[in-house]
Amino acid sequence: MARKGIIFVDQALCKGCFLCERACPVGVLGKGSAINALGNYPINVMHAEKCIACGNCYTVCPDVCIEVRYA
Repeated sequence: MARKGIIFVDQALCKGCFLCERACPVGVLGKGSAINALGNYPINVMHAEKCIACGNCYTVCPDVCIEVRYA
């Protein structure tokens, strides 16, 4: 059975650099359509069911606004 994960993104802290989107091997994350208080388009969890809890998104996030947990 494949590992499953749950991703939490702090939308208020995300500056929209999208490093996490590029680091995700299964395409879980994508650009959001709403602007946050910083004036950026934060990352959104688009396909949560695909998450394999690899932690790549958490590792590359310069602002530590992503949390990954095992489901």
